[in-house]
Amino acid sequence: MTYTNRTRAGALIFIGTAWFLMGIIVSEALYYGYHVTQMISDLGVGSTALIFNPTIFGFGLLLIAAAYLLNTAGINRWFLVLLALIGLGAAGVGVFPENIIVPHSICAITVFVCGGLCAILGYRVFSGPWSLISPVLGVITLVAVVLFGAKVYLGLGAGGMERMIAYPLLIWAIGTGVYLMATEK
Repeated sequence: MTYTNRTRAGALIFIGTAWFLMGIIVSEALYYGYHVTQMISDLGVGSTALIFNPTIFGFGLLLIAAAYLLNTAGINRWFLVLLALIGLGAAGVGVFPENIIVPHSICAITVFVCGGLCAILGYRVFSGPWSLISPVLGVITLVAVVLFGAKVYLGLGAGGMERMIAYPLLIWAIGTGVYLMATEK
């Protein structure tokens, strides 16, 4: 069976996101005393760095590869640029853990802002229900970015609010991967 670049890109997005999500879960379980009110990137230093950093780096590389494959599929150019920037930022978070403050912060902000914008732009890329769900997840992410930047954590702590940014993006990436694998154009 032959697959299109669109299908391959969807598989890469899905696999990369699932891999990274499992990396978060395993790292949280193994990091002694870790609590979800802590930042996700805390998992990238100390005892779980060898799990967390390679998974987010690999996730980023797979997103960049997916953007490259989608380039041949006639996908909106801005969507591709944003997807590649998400990948670049994620890979950067894996290279620059949170104790390397400036590059880590730039990479994390790139993931969060470009991720939210990419999900919103999904209304022009996707059809059916996903064209409506995708932008909602992007708006949730960007609202959470603004609240996080203003240090309004809504009782969730900084790590909890960061999860209100990251988890809608992970849900979006899994859904986007499945959408691209399931729809041929």
